[in-house]
Amino acid sequence: MHGPPSTRLAWLGLTPEPERELPAAVAVLHAGSPVTERSRIEMLLLRGTQRGWLRYLEEVTQLVVKAAEANDPRLRDSARHVASVVLDHHRMLIGLPGPAYDWTAGQREALESALSALEGAS
Repeated sequence: MHGPPSTRLAWLGLTPEPERELPAAVAVLHAGSPVTERSRIEMLLLRGTQRGWLRYLEEVTQLVVKAAEANDPRLRDSARHVASVVLDHHRMLIGLPGPAYDWTAGQREALESALSALEGAS
């Protein structure tokens, strides 16, 4: 089952940095609007679930991995920032109840690899 409300909602305590820092940087990665990205994040946080939030961050991870191979310095800078924010978020999941930390193991690996490539070419 889902557990008590305080356990089910514990993931929301980890969102301040991603909520604040991701919209503009993610918008650069997919040539979108920071306003649209902020709205998407707000919707996930206000009406979504932890699983939906982690799916969103998986999409973001894929954008970072793709940008790590790009030659565009603006994409690479945004990817570096996004990778750091999401990686920090995913590492903090270890302190929460439930399987989220394990669910994001592949994302952490992909982000660490992309970050290494992004920092190595700086």
